[in-house]
Amino acid sequence: MKENKFEFEYEVYNDSSELNEQDAWLLNEARTVTGNAYAPYSNFHVGAVAMLENGEVVAGTNQENASYPVGICAERVLLGTVATMHPKVPVKSIAISYNSDDVKSDHPISPCGMCRQALLEYETRTSKPIRLILSGQEGKVFIIKTASFLLPFAFTKDELI
Repeated sequence: MKENKFEFEYEVYNDSSELNEQDAWLLNEARTVTGNAYAPYSNFHVGAVAMLENGEVVAGTNQENASYPVGICAERVLLGTVATMHPKVPVKSIAISYNSDDVKSDHPISPCGMCRQALLEYETRTSKPIRLILSGQEGKVFIIKTASFLLPFAFTKDELI
């Protein structure tokens, strides 16, 4: 038997005031866009804002449904919008934030498993890493260099060939 280990490095900031101007702006946009989320069931409003390589900025929010499986996360709303409005344009960075009526929004959250797979697929189709900026409405900020770090044993197109 052989044991392997997977680990990755990420940046941790005490708050958004420590970020460079572009990252702070992008995160502020994600924090603001949480107000557009449709989350009447969970009261957990998520906003994702992408900076594309062509300089365009695109936002997405979670959209819930009374039939829970029909809802969609902010990250996948965002990626679908990017792919439709700016096909083949790589995403440089995505800031993700949340706001909740029930819990304090003072720490970073990470994308769910389905969103991790979708982020990895978009990285693969554009051959460019997507840098993630994760934070609540306040508090610590995590910056992850590539979404692929979040899904080390991903199912990819290579499994289908």
